[in-house]
Amino acid sequence: MPDDTKLIAFGRLLQIMDELREQCPWDRKQTILSLRNLTIEETYELADAILDEDWDGIKEEIGDLLLHMVFYARIASEQKKWDIADALHAVCDKLVKRHPHIYGDVKVENDDDVKRNWEQIKLQEGKKSILAGVPNSLPAMVKAYRMQEKTKQVGFEWETTEQVYAKVEEEMGELQEVLAESPNDRLRLEDEFGDVLFAMVNYARFLGVDPETALERSNRKFKRRFEFIETQAVKPLQEMSLEEMDALWNEAKTGEQAP
Repeated sequence: MPDDTKLIAFGRLLQIMDELREQCPWDRKQTILSLRNLTIEETYELADAILDEDWDGIKEEIGDLLLHMVFYARIASEQKKWDIADALHAVCDKLVKRHPHIYGDVKVENDDDVKRNWEQIKLQEGKKSILAGVPNSLPAMVKAYRMQEKTKQVGFEWETTEQVYAKVEEEMGELQEVLAESPNDRLRLEDEFGDVLFAMVNYARFLGVDPETALERSNRKFKRRFEFIETQAVKPLQEMSLEEMDALWNEAKTGEQAP
């Protein structure tokens, strides 16, 4: 059981939420729809803090997201739908049911067994597809990764990394064919380019790399190095040649690699 300090802290948040909802004009005005975009923003702020390994920032953003969850629950309670206790009991019941190796007599060997059992239990609960739990609004790269992870649980998976890389090369070849045959057919190009990206996400997964995190690190690296070009340029960028800017890029790169 959690210690009293944690229960007291959560109770304090619930009390403050009640007071804000009853007394603050802004809080009283909010609906689940008006909060939605704010919740998305807070989620991305947490994601940034995690990438930075900023533990104080993670603490702050988790608090903000907890506030949002309590806010939704308060509105649901006002609408006579359910309250925070119902939501907490529901997730507890789900965790117990989907961890029969902890709360039952099922034996597992590794985390893959756990994930496979989890997906099978979800289907038994009435899910019509392994992919039913993947939100439509997920960013495309994250969605690709999650779908591949889920279909793996039923054996829809390449056996080796070499096979996956061969698929990447195959998709690249098909893209090159479209470029040669129909360079102005934007829909075909988009379709084939999407297949290349999907195959690359799969390859990253086989390498043990999170493609979303990897791309974000590259984004940050690009931003950092380009900002170095902007600050070190002796004339406007529009007047610089690509070679001059590339020299500054390499200087930024060398500076990052220095001990």
